[in-house]
Amino acid sequence: MNELHLPWIEIAILLPLLGAAWVSRFRDPLVALGHTLVVSTLALLASAAEVHDFYSLHAFQAQDAWHLMTRLIGRELFAIDELSAPLLPMTALIYLLTALATLRTKLPRFSFPMMLVSESLALALFSAIDPQVIIALLCVGCVPVLIELRSRGQSTRCYALAMGMSSLLMVVGWSFLESEHSRTHSLWALLPLLVAVSIRSGVFPFHWWQADLFEKASFGTALLVSTPLAGAYAALRLVVPVSPDWVLRILGVMALLTAVYASGLCMIQKDVRRLFACLLTSHATMVLVGLEVVTTIGLTGALCVWISVGLSLSGLGLTLRALEARHGRLTLTHYQGVYEHAPGLAIAFLVTGLACVGFPGTIGFIGNEMLIDGAVEAYPHVGPLLVIAMTFNGIAILRAYFL
Repeated sequence: MNELHLPWIEIAILLPLLGAAWVSRFRDPLVALGHTLVVSTLALLASAAEVHDFYSLHAFQAQDAWHLMTRLIGRELFAIDELSAPLLPMTALIYLLTALATLRTKLPRFSFPMMLVSESLALALFSAIDPQVIIALLCVGCVPVLIELRSRGQSTRCYALAMGMSSLLMVVGWSFLESEHSRTHSLWALLPLLVAVSIRSGVFPFHWWQADLFEKASFGTALLVSTPLAGAYAALRLVVPVSPDWVLRILGVMALLTAVYASGLCMIQKDVRRLFACLLTSHATMVLVGLEVVTTIGLTGALCVWISVGLSLSGLGLTLRALEARHGRLTLTHYQGVYEHAPGLAIAFLVTGLACVGFPGTIGFIGNEMLIDGAVEAYPHVGPLLVIAMTFNGIAILRAYFL
């Protein structure tokens, strides 16, 4: 396997982890924010250098130089390939922007050390290609959210139930797969993985936990948990390589129906956070549709939509977070008149909202076109439903903007 010129993967993962230990020493939230921004910027630069180094090799996959993990535990746990390369700097950028957009009124209620721990786990997840490591990181990644919910005095029952079920099913499903010692696997081995990934991605009827998370957790934490689309990565690494076409078709149909259903829910939401959760569910499941098509144009479209959704929905979420800090929880039951007080935020709301639904001139427009073309090429009936979901999402964004 090809090697990077420097151990960029470990550097990008360790920087936020070491930064969390450093930032936890400061009791002043403003000082902690300053150090967090420095650490997040360094993590972003390390991720960008890692991707640049990887592309310079013109290889499909590459490991770190010096093989530090091999010396420590006997094997490499992390690698970068053409699928994960764009996701690493995107994830680091989302964390940096979230810290940068945290207003002073939010500082005492937002844990920057916990945010940096989550960033380290997220970068490790998107750098992992070994299924067991991916499952372990997905399980451990739930802990910071549970700690925050506890510290805010909120019920953890819904989130703990969803993540507990998903983690247990992933462990059981992968154990069944390894016990079969065959290239073709039975339904009983694939079904737990299929359900686990569906829970993580919010596929109907497992979509309830995302709305609950956005209602009970801080907006920043909910964004960081949801917008990188860890569930889609789990599907790409755990389900797609081992599943026959008919299993992928089942997951694709369920994801498609969820995308349409969630987009319909967006049209009738009265709470801004619930609207955002439904938008996120709809777009996350559309990415799943492209991943399950398993054609070149479908996978490329899904990856483009993945990047577009990660960046645009993060921007939209941070805009809503800033509006909430000024005006409290926003509703969609009557005209708010917020534009007069914050025209810059209103423009950011419109631009990021249109970007997430694939407005012409954005990367989402290209991704949506390729996603529809790839889906229609594989399953002719899929195209119209994807168009319906995208249309409903666009209407919901404009309705929310005008209110």
